[in-house]
Amino acid sequence: MPNIPTTCIVIPCYNEEFGISTEEYSTFLENYKLTTICFVNDGSTDNTIDTLQALKQKHDDQIHIVSLNKNVGKAEAVRAGINYCNENFEYQNIGYLDADLATTLEEFMAISNYLKDEIVFCFGSRIRKIGSTIIRENSRFLIGRIIATFISNILDLKVYDTQCGCKVFTKDISIQLFRKPFISKWLFDVELFFRMIQLFGKEKAILKMYEVPLKSWIEKGNSKVKPTYFFKLWLDLYAINKAYKKNGAAYL
Repeated sequence: MPNIPTTCIVIPCYNEEFGISTEEYSTFLENYKLTTICFVNDGSTDNTIDTLQALKQKHDDQIHIVSLNKNVGKAEAVRAGINYCNENFEYQNIGYLDADLATTLEEFMAISNYLKDEIVFCFGSRIRKIGSTIIRENSRFLIGRIIATFISNILDLKVYDTQCGCKVFTKDISIQLFRKPFISKWLFDVELFFRMIQLFGKEKAILKMYEVPLKSWIEKGNSKVKPTYFFKLWLDLYAINKAYKKNGAAYL
């Protein structure tokens, strides 16, 4: 009888032929036998799929590949991966990471350990502090802080970093949070918090979420978000805020 994975990790990939460290993934999978990785090839135009298939040959039981015909953006790629796992596997926890592993797979697993008692949603936070290694361009850090503060005010939650690409959920809550499409291709993280508030009410939602300062986050410099998105971002935030505050239940 095959072992049932305790954790699924969804990795969205768009043109990551040279960005995926196969050695890091292999080492992790050898050490975490009860973990499954679901790569979502988001309509890549390079040889990403060949890289993923070569990695799968080494770890066939632990790796699954979902290949989308066209590029749909990170939000729907992650949603496709999580829904695929929910429909096909039994497991305890699920989450997502960026393909470049700015946050390591090992730290993802450490964060998943906070999912206990009432906590159903944990997420990494890129807090620069003594004892942590957060390597990020100062310009991106400053812009990120402006955006994060604005988002925190919109949500009316004391969240330091909504946009960190390391988030983990219990299976049950992931089914509810990822059932319907997101409004934004890139700011879907904000929508996850809105959906949590819609499901539980703000006071109870706060008790069900936990923000974990990362020990390490190293910017790899290959973001798929174009610099011009900084200007469109505010329109996305406006649309998200308006939609969820008017009829958030429609997105559950």
